[in-house]
Amino acid sequence: MTEILRGAAVIGQSGGPTVVINQSLVGFIEEAVKADAITQVYGARHGVQGMMSGDLVDLGAESPDNLEQVALTPAAALGSVRMKPTASDVAQMIATFQKFDIRYFFYIGGNDTAETAHIVEQTAAEQGYAMRCFHIPKTIDNDLRITDHCPGFGSAARFVAHAFQGDDRDNRSLRGVKINVVMGRHAGWLTAASTLGRRDETDGPHLVYLPETVFDPENFLADVASVHEKYGRCLVAVSEGIHDARGKSFLQVYAEQSGSALAGDQDSHGNVQLSGTGALGDALANLVKEKLPGTRVRADTFGYLQRSFPADASEVDRAEARMVGRDAVAAAVGGEHASGSIALRRVEGDAYACETFVTPLHTVAKHTKDMPGEFLDGDHAVAAAFRDYALPLTGGITPMADLSMKSVS
Repeated sequence: MTEILRGAAVIGQSGGPTVVINQSLVGFIEEAVKADAITQVYGARHGVQGMMSGDLVDLGAESPDNLEQVALTPAAALGSVRMKPTASDVAQMIATFQKFDIRYFFYIGGNDTAETAHIVEQTAAEQGYAMRCFHIPKTIDNDLRITDHCPGFGSAARFVAHAFQGDDRDNRSLRGVKINVVMGRHAGWLTAASTLGRRDETDGPHLVYLPETVFDPENFLADVASVHEKYGRCLVAVSEGIHDARGKSFLQVYAEQSGSALAGDQDSHGNVQLSGTGALGDALANLVKEKLPGTRVRADTFGYLQRSFPADASEVDRAEARMVGRDAVAAAVGGEHASGSIALRRVEGDAYACETFVTPLHTVAKHTKDMPGEFLDGDHAVAAAFRDYALPLTGGITPMADLSMKSVS
């Protein structure tokens, strides 16, 4: 057992938002205002930036009715940030913590956010400032280690599955080659979700390219040509993080070969920008046009639409996002854990169910989790096992339907 501290709690949101991130925020507030060990409940505007400058808001003053509305609102209600704090930054944060007697630090986000929480934990310990540091998971990329899956993924997967269902019907109507670029820097979980609305091999996406496999442009063009010859059309799902055998992203290679400035900027965590432009889709479309002259070829980049589209929020995702926020507070004030990341694991049984547990911050911080081999099927397809894993998280995807097409004699 650890010492149960008494003091204020602060929470921030970090990284790319999701459609259910505020469910976690509201779950945290619900539990924090009831906890005897927590004297005040603060929110930091734009994550660690707000904690450094003392830009805090009183979350305990929010009405229950307004919180329920905020829970249904996508993106970060407190504002987000992409920032890896330095030692001097954390020193500023601790000064804020001391000023407001903050003893509980919570941070909602992905693996970079867990790394930040770990840095704060270590620095506070080195300076002799007693506090509890907890990471609340969030990422549509679904690439956090230890946890079965991440809040935010189920809703984004639902959006991607529905988008590909619609695009598949469009591609059937006006045939040609269509390429859709989906988020996923290091792992292909979200791109793989493009297959969740398929009924059989005639439904798109016909080809799926993930960061877990090596992307070879020549093989890609041969695959597209083969599918196009077979069906008279081809719908392709491509992860933004596709790369060559050296691990270098296709977009970077293409930019260098073409002499353009598309190689991308880097954030403070060292991540190269891959989203925000249509460069990858355009590059792949140009290759296909050269391979199949005269063929109708189009490309779209889903971009930020995937992560904050309210109409496709999964009810399962909403409930689990609220749960991890609540359980983070319970873990922090329970006396068993001094710090940690909240993770999910499946409960055995006929129906899908999940529970939370606490894993050390260092097990989640910084590094990502690839899709396992059993979810992959060669270098351009997804195995049925992935569908069994991911479909429950979306709340289910209704299949499309076709006319019977009885000819008139």
